[in-house]
Amino acid sequence: MSNRVEKKSKKMEEVEADSKFNRVSKPVNFLITLLFLALALACIVPFIFVVIISLTSEESLRLNGYRFIPEEWSLEAYKHILSSGSDILKAYGVSIFVTISGTLLGLIIMSTYAYALSRRSFTYRKFFTKLIFIPMLFSGGLVSSYLVMVNFLQLKNSILALILPLCVSSFNIIILRTFFKTSVPEAVIESARIDGASELKLFVKIVLPIAIPGIATIGLFLTLAYWNDWFNAMLYIENPNLIPLQYLLIKIETSMEFLIKNAASIGTSAIEASKNMPTETLKMAIVVITTLPIMCAYPFFQKYFVNGLTIGAVKE
Repeated sequence: MSNRVEKKSKKMEEVEADSKFNRVSKPVNFLITLLFLALALACIVPFIFVVIISLTSEESLRLNGYRFIPEEWSLEAYKHILSSGSDILKAYGVSIFVTISGTLLGLIIMSTYAYALSRRSFTYRKFFTKLIFIPMLFSGGLVSSYLVMVNFLQLKNSILALILPLCVSSFNIIILRTFFKTSVPEAVIESARIDGASELKLFVKIVLPIAIPGIATIGLFLTLAYWNDWFNAMLYIENPNLIPLQYLLIKIETSMEFLIKNAASIGTSAIEASKNMPTETLKMAIVVITTLPIMCAYPFFQKYFVNGLTIGAVKE
């Protein structure tokens, strides 16, 4: 009994020592809170300012410059974008479909590939690691990728031309491989194999729940890449029904800038029209329209960041 009491007292002393070591004084806690508040404001305030500018009238912007409280509010920039009508809705639909399907397909391919590379029992692990590492150092270039997509795969004016180029990333695979090696305990995998679980069941039922934080991170990278992609649409898409949102907004901005710069040579009607066009506010409205969906998607990934940290553990 005396030995047990001594052990418990030692444990209590260790816990108290750790708590004292990790304890933060109130002044330091206040300063840390102010620091993180300043960092949060530094991230939020610029976007709020962009929203305010997009809602400012072009004339007020020319006369008074950028202000947090403009003299005249206006929705002209958003009206100009929405004047495309059904084209905007189609572009939104294409971007949403490409982003969701591309992210899911990319996660399936890269997570299975990375999991195979992380297992020591995989015979050709070194070969496939070198195979995926080479594209991180050497790229085939734009001409070769264009010939493969258009001439070999025949994906010109295909929705797959917007999905496949961004589907697999060597960098993301290396990140997932490292995450699987460091975060998925071998003891859990071995115990599942002893219980008779197949490799597919082991991967789906055990590995994926444990690896949710890493997979959610790569999913966020893929979502951002697909949503902001316009270059592949410029290369491979001519069908107006397959144009994504980013490329459509770039075309709207480019056409407006062309009209303003060449208004004198086009005629008096073009000059009058160019005076009323929201040039600066339109750019800010484009930023708002393209950023809001990602802002709405981020809490979804954040939920899995938090939940994934508490899923799966090795009991001692």
